[in-house]
Amino acid sequence: MSSPIPPDLSAAFDSTPAMRTVFSDRARVQRMLDVEAALARAQVQSGIIPALALAAINAVCDADQMDFSALAQAAPLAGNLAIPLVKQLTARVAAVDAEAAKYVHWGATSQDIIDTGLVLQLRDACTHIEADLLQLGDVLAQMAEQYRDTPQVGRTWMQQALPITFGLKVAGWLDGLHRHRTRITGAKAQLSVLQFGGATGTLASLGNQGLQVATALAAELKLTLPDMPWHAQRDRFGELAATLGLLVGSLGKMARDISLLSQTEIAELAEPVAPGRGGSSTLPHKRNPVACAATLAAAVRVPGLVGTMLSAMVQENERALGGWQAEWECLPQIVQLAAAALQHMLQAVTGLQIDTDKMRANLDLTDGQIMAEAVTLALAEKLGRLAAHELVERACHRAVASRQHLRAVLAQDPDVNSILTADDFDSVFNPADYTGLATQFVDRVVQTWRKETQR
Repeated sequence: MSSPIPPDLSAAFDSTPAMRTVFSDRARVQRMLDVEAALARAQVQSGIIPALALAAINAVCDADQMDFSALAQAAPLAGNLAIPLVKQLTARVAAVDAEAAKYVHWGATSQDIIDTGLVLQLRDACTHIEADLLQLGDVLAQMAEQYRDTPQVGRTWMQQALPITFGLKVAGWLDGLHRHRTRITGAKAQLSVLQFGGATGTLASLGNQGLQVATALAAELKLTLPDMPWHAQRDRFGELAATLGLLVGSLGKMARDISLLSQTEIAELAEPVAPGRGGSSTLPHKRNPVACAATLAAAVRVPGLVGTMLSAMVQENERALGGWQAEWECLPQIVQLAAAALQHMLQAVTGLQIDTDKMRANLDLTDGQIMAEAVTLALAEKLGRLAAHELVERACHRAVASRQHLRAVLAQDPDVNSILTADDFDSVFNPADYTGLATQFVDRVVQTWRKETQR
């Protein structure tokens, strides 16, 4: 029987409660046993094994009846988990019905059971990820709408560039999630297929009834029946790994943005406050962006794991040596890290503290130079673009040297005064008047999200 496992102290960073359940040792074994039980049912339907054998096999396909310690000891020697599991299953069925034990695992190979069991786990995992992604997207859609008109510094190369709106930044995050949602749905559909081919993918052990059994088995497990077994064709798993790698990358970008805007010197955003959250062991004043840190850690780790999955696709002949085995822990790690990153970002944005006053103050930090392009374009109508650019560039240098506001420097220039009125100055130095199509882009992204999610 399985023994209690001490808690994993890093589990909250690397996974979620739902994913720890999906990828627990018990779940792994149970999903493999689910495949064995479904195989027996499919073979009874096809007349391959006697109906009387089914009750005993079904009754024993229960992970709680397996000896996990014995499995752990035997799996490395056998080369995979399925071999000792099938031996245990057969012995336990024999204890109930010796005749039924003859038909356990009939016509299958170890990889059929391991791959299909993992497919069932991944299907469950993708369902959780889809739900969390939908929830995160809904929060971002509401936030983008709320702050669609809120001016904020737009930054390029880590420097102040031009005004944007905070809603536009959030819409950028949401736009990425929308594409990931489509990708994950597609990857889930691609991987939700049966693996059943016998030793070399021909189902020779089932004679002319192999396809009949495979069809019934796929129906039992609610999986698609592929045109052929895919023992050494690993693109389905590779696609899921790459898809989740892209998702984690976008979540990492979101975490990077939030953490940068949470810096003391910028202070436009802050993660939600909660007892024990984001504190320092030494500095009482610290509010560390802990959800961002965990997400960024996942974004550092996942690409290497995705690379491992892609490397593992180069498999030998009909069944692989090494590449297949490399997937067993790698793919679940990717899924769990992606799920954890989703949860961390959901925690960060739900209750995210947004300081619009600080956003406005930061727009004034350069003493008007953030509006230099707007001034240049206003002057360019009379002076031409290049001449206007050079005039404003010189004025910016003088403003920095004299520590004056750019408007004050330009107001001293007779060429500028002959072109711009006081009202013109007011307009070109108002960040809210120079956010371009930001609000329209926000509306387009939010409308697409709500239309396609029907929210």
